[in-house]
Amino acid sequence: MKKAVHYINQFFAGIGGEEMADYKPEIREGLVGPSLALNSMIDAEVTHTIICGDNFMGTHTDEAVEEILKFLEGIDFDIFIAGPAFNAGRYGVACGTICKAVKEKFNVEAITSMNEENPGVDMFKKDIYIFKGGKSAAKLRDDVKKMADFANKILNGKKTGSADEEGFFERGIRSQVWLDDKKTAARRGVEMLIKKLNNEEFVTELPIPKQDRVDIAHPIKDLSKANIALVTTGGIVPVENPDRIQSASATRWGKYDISNLERLESGVYKTIHAGFDPAAADADPNVILPLDVMKEYLREGKIGKLHKYFYSTVGTGTTQKEASRMGKEIVEELKKDKVDGVILVST
Repeated sequence: MKKAVHYINQFFAGIGGEEMADYKPEIREGLVGPSLALNSMIDAEVTHTIICGDNFMGTHTDEAVEEILKFLEGIDFDIFIAGPAFNAGRYGVACGTICKAVKEKFNVEAITSMNEENPGVDMFKKDIYIFKGGKSAAKLRDDVKKMADFANKILNGKKTGSADEEGFFERGIRSQVWLDDKKTAARRGVEMLIKKLNNEEFVTELPIPKQDRVDIAHPIKDLSKANIALVTTGGIVPVENPDRIQSASATRWGKYDISNLERLESGVYKTIHAGFDPAAADADPNVILPLDVMKEYLREGKIGKLHKYFYSTVGTGTTQKEASRMGKEIVEELKKDKVDGVILVST
């Protein structure tokens, strides 16, 4: 019987949410949380479940990876599965990090699943198999099944298909294959050209990645004369959250007057961000939005002017499309008020 090991975070292990995100790596024999679903679908026995808090993996990466690799040294396993991570950014990066490390150390295939908006996709899709997953845990069984079906092909020595055929993100790997129709490259190329000339649909055999590049801004020549604004994706808002910005998957942003403030006071401002423990930010909102420091710089003449408004939204779970839209809307405001530079603070 083939054997598998499964990696999950503290939330799916039932240990806790953000308050337990610093949970240190642990290995348990048997099934925990999503491992139950995986074990029922995969042609192998999930013998162990590895658990690690998302914050711990993110802030103590080398320590976490080293500890987990030590766990695995005395274990016999044929495949490694992580997640699924959905659109949870830290979880996705954690899954990608440990999958890559396990594959390199033990020379076994490592598979995970993430939503296309997860930052872990671009970071690790060239290193491991990352399947296209849902945005939330509502798609858990579907996402686990995709990973298990592909894992079964590997475990049973069956031929695997392309990224499009199997459902994982393209890895940038090109393989030479014999086509069933035995058409030469020259004939296929001519057929594609004819379709293109006739405005007919065709699929290229050499897709060119689309690069979303932003030109680097010119440096500010003299900060002592510059108008600087504060923008944050850390969810700092007045306590009543007047713009009803969502705590995750945000589609709204807010603009708040700070012209008469020296610092943001606890109880007047807070964070609504659902992606980290809010205790420190609620106790002192300036740790996310450093108004106190910027006012000091203003008094010292390091900057010429601090823009009278700060702009805020939430980054966790927010889609690239919505983030791009909100960013463009905020930029128009900044340009209208002749802002020279922005300090973009996050979490």
